[in-house]
Amino acid sequence: MEFEKLNSVLPSVIATAKKAGAFIQKERESFSLDKVEVKGLNDLVSYVDKTAEAIIVKELQTILPQAGFIVEENTLSEKKEYNWIVDPLDGTTNFVHGILCYAVSIALEHKGEIILGVVLEVSRNECFYAVKNGGAFLNEKPIKVSTNKELKDCLIATGFPIYNFQRIDPYLKTLEQLMRSTHGIRRIGAAAADLCYLACGRVDAFFEYNLNSWDVAAGALIVTEAGGKVSDFKLGKNWLFGKELIAANFGVFDSFSGLIAENFNKK
Repeated sequence: MEFEKLNSVLPSVIATAKKAGAFIQKERESFSLDKVEVKGLNDLVSYVDKTAEAIIVKELQTILPQAGFIVEENTLSEKKEYNWIVDPLDGTTNFVHGILCYAVSIALEHKGEIILGVVLEVSRNECFYAVKNGGAFLNEKPIKVSTNKELKDCLIATGFPIYNFQRIDPYLKTLEQLMRSTHGIRRIGAAAADLCYLACGRVDAFFEYNLNSWDVAAGALIVTEAGGKVSDFKLGKNWLFGKELIAANFGVFDSFSGLIAENFNKK
């Protein structure tokens, strides 16, 4: 899809994210824990996630009728040449407990490559977006990753595992090393927001495993368009569907990713 076509689609995708975000924020005002369902161990969902996804899917079907869908709540799952990858409410646990930072994430994928991404951090009304080769933006202003070149000057973001604890030992070892060698570690609770905070320089690096494509698709494009770099834990390109991701600015990517690769890839 040509750059001009992506740019013509982008405003409608942003409007869709904001429509879902307005619904989410309105429901937060009266939300109660008795409306929560459990999909799996520590994996929460509610009618808010499901309704927000239905809103997004309906709008995106109009915007690009030929595209398929990869969505978290299974409103519609049908892969085609172009696919929307949607997380209607990234940070559901934060939302359920009334903790700020939860996001709507929408990406467009073509043959394994993300070519458009929109992330709306709902509680702060911050809309991050990018199209491939077009730069990254926050509420219409260009953004860039930080320029730090040493880990000792960096703030790190991560996500704690909530299930599948088979890799907990290398994860904890990595945390210890980063605690001792950086400004600190933040667990924000929404991977899409983590990546966008990296893209605009609030944090310098991010890593997490047990991720799904809808957690990272839009945010990873925004990072790379803001001048950052992403990989999987083996320093390869299998981050979209490989359930693990490293992201950082270019200045610290090698040292940061090398530390994670060393810890997680030992036999």
